[in-house]
Amino acid sequence: MGSSMKSSLILFLTCSLFLQVAYAVYKTEVKCESLPNGDCAFAISSTGKRCVLEKATTPKDDLISSEYECKTSEVIVENMKEHIETDECIESCGLNRNFFGISSDDLLEPQFVSKLCAPACYQECPNIVDLYFNLAAGEGAYLPDLCNKNKKLQSSGAAEDGVDAPAPSPSIF
Repeated sequence: MGSSMKSSLILFLTCSLFLQVAYAVYKTEVKCESLPNGDCAFAISSTGKRCVLEKATTPKDDLISSEYECKTSEVIVENMKEHIETDECIESCGLNRNFFGISSDDLLEPQFVSKLCAPACYQECPNIVDLYFNLAAGEGAYLPDLCNKNKKLQSSGAAEDGVDAPAPSPSIF
């Protein structure tokens, strides 16, 4: 093996080792209880469980104080770990970072379903779509069907921007 080949091999191995060490240092574990409240909603821990923002009441100076804290839920996400949702997805999907708990209630709001089913959310934000897909399934509904029903409602003009449309019947769940 020539001298230049040995030098190239040593340089390559050194760079590879450096990159592996740098990646290990950079990659940190996501623990819900360690996340700031602003990053909690829609985050997924290193164990694959969803993080939820919950109200915690604590006695303080003879008064009850309400504070919010990030907790690990028992909801497990398949094929996704260590994820903090992007601001772009939060905005595209019509959500906010102060979302408390996990609930299917938003699926009853045509304006929310419209944003959730829009390509900017539905095609670009798999974590949020997965969450609401499973919430809909838990209510006996299929998210693509809800999207289609909402699209038909929108195209009929019943739910124009700024105009409240009649809420979908709970029978869709």
